[in-house]
Amino acid sequence: MRVKRAFDVVVSAFALLLAAIPMAALAVAIRFTTGSPVLFRQVRPGLRGRPFTILKFRTMRDGDEPDAERITRLGRFMRETSLDELPELLNVLRGDMSLVGPRPLLVAYLDRYSPEQARRHEVRPGLTGLAQVSGRNATTWEQRFALDVEYVDTRSMALDLRIIGRTVRAVVAREGISAEGHATMPEFTGEVASDGDG
Repeated sequence: MRVKRAFDVVVSAFALLLAAIPMAALAVAIRFTTGSPVLFRQVRPGLRGRPFTILKFRTMRDGDEPDAERITRLGRFMRETSLDELPELLNVLRGDMSLVGPRPLLVAYLDRYSPEQARRHEVRPGLTGLAQVSGRNATTWEQRFALDVEYVDTRSMALDLRIIGRTVRAVVAREGISAEGHATMPEFTGEVASDGDG
């Protein structure tokens, strides 16, 4: 959708201008509290499963401990407020991502999806999505993928605007930040329902 892409470019460029000073301040804080690198980079699958490098602010120390134990105090605050995801606006601007769409997950999960779940890659991954405003990481994988496919089937600019509005409310309320006992979500093993509801 050309309108959606134009909307992504205009909004992400404007948001980056507004966020430039806060992002610079966060970068300095991360550098002095956690060290280098300031940005977390990881290859994720995008539109039609094509790989791209996602950018986030670093929220964890290096080490062999579980993720939940390596998150720094600043990192926890950034995750609770979604500030760690501000660099993803650069991914949106260059076309790797959209403002709204299924969240980009790990490349390792590609072979674990059912054909129905894999439909989440029919659109660009998003900075936020229907699953993120419907429970975020507090939902199950089965629920999350069902919502991703629902978005693919019903996507429109009107829906995107509603999701963006609900995202602002969810971030302010700090809802669904993590699944119980995990930094975000437990690993997806592929052991969920594979029919149209899962």
